[in-house]
Amino acid sequence: MTILALEFSSSQRSVAVLRTGGAPITAEVVETGERGANAFGMIEQALAKAKIEREQIGVLAVGLGPGSYTGIRAAISLAQGWQLARGVEMLGVSSAEAIAAQARAEKILGRVDVVVDAQRNEFYLATYEIVPSGWGEITPLRILSLAEVQSRATESGIIIGPEATKWFPNGRIIFPRATALAELAAHRSDFTPGEKLQPIYLRQTNFVKASPVRDAN
Repeated sequence: MTILALEFSSSQRSVAVLRTGGAPITAEVVETGERGANAFGMIEQALAKAKIEREQIGVLAVGLGPGSYTGIRAAISLAQGWQLARGVEMLGVSSAEAIAAQARAEKILGRVDVVVDAQRNEFYLATYEIVPSGWGEITPLRILSLAEVQSRATESGIIIGPEATKWFPNGRIIFPRATALAELAAHRSDFTPGEKLQPIYLRQTNFVKASPVRDAN
């Protein structure tokens, strides 16, 4: 299986190619800056590094956040177009889980809180237990206030995330990486149509009814 992974949910965007079976191949391209820029260039670089042709890609894995919805939607749109053109399989993967996987790769072990800015002075937070052989989710993603997350930081665990040190001085900056995303996708088979991919968004959507049109006469 050959996987192309797109992780655009943070300010560090990455694209990876992973081929499993036979002689495994992994190639990754990472850029920091404007989210969604040069996506096709990054893909071409990753394919060239892996010496893989576009036609060999069988699965597209997309980081669904939480995080930058501009970046996430750009990745989803790109993947949807690819699926329409090539008929590949599609997987959506939690970027929070990719952060936990990346933390393990960087040898951060123990109980960790993955924290992602949710705006409005709130944060997405999920708790994982990471050991050398893998990790497990202790508490699923939820939204907490800054004070609640600061309290957790004082009490116990390690706080990790793309901007962790901005609010939590003892935190560790860990970005979700496309390589981690691809490795997570390699163990899954719950493929989904591209049109059903949606960014992870825990807040209830509120619609405001427009005011009635006023007659200017």
